[in-house]
Amino acid sequence: MFLILAVVLVLLWLGGFFVLHVSSFLIHLLLIFALISIIMNFVSGRRAV
Repeated sequence: MFLILAVVLVLLWLGGFFVLHVSSFLIHLLLIFALISIIMNFVSGRRAV
């Protein structure tokens, strides 16, 4: 779930940064949230039962 969220946020960030040429703080917040989601995905991971 976190990995899907991270991918969506990175795509939104790339779209806003390159297509719309927006480099505001809000666009960079999307990148930060995406990185946090990726880190949470690897930290929580899938635990074997």
